[in-house]
Amino acid sequence: MFRIGHGYDVHKLVEGRKLILGGVDIPHTVGLLGHSDADVLAHAIMDAMLGALALGDIGHLFPDTDDNFKGADSMKLMEKVVEVCRENGYRIGNIDATVIAQAPKLAPHIISMRENIARVCNCDVSQISVKATTEENLGFTGEKLGISAHAVALMMKI
Repeated sequence: MFRIGHGYDVHKLVEGRKLILGGVDIPHTVGLLGHSDADVLAHAIMDAMLGALALGDIGHLFPDTDDNFKGADSMKLMEKVVEVCRENGYRIGNIDATVIAQAPKLAPHIISMRENIARVCNCDVSQISVKATTEENLGFTGEKLGISAHAVALMMKI
């Protein structure tokens, strides 16, 4: 038996914050604003996994009103989501994710993102796809005001 979930996240770009995507600290002049490290890629993936199992979203597990999660490493939060999925009898079949960002260029960091996510999810890197695209200078991402990510997760019964 398998289940499919979709996740989406977006955060605003601001000065004075790190840009972390898929657990990779990417050199850039601005970073993402959020209660945790604002890793939109990790957040979209976690929402996809939880959504596949009808377990809500990361806001339910890690509310932004809880100071325990202030500045949290999203990869550590993902470890907890993977644990929750296993407790519910599921493992990752595969994940397909897309980051939408006008800048910086993400291609040099894709392999590291995939490796980080695979390590945290206890699966092979071949089960993790991460892609990046721009919006041709259109919309809030095209205007470099924020970065968003979509993810789809196929969860398999253990």
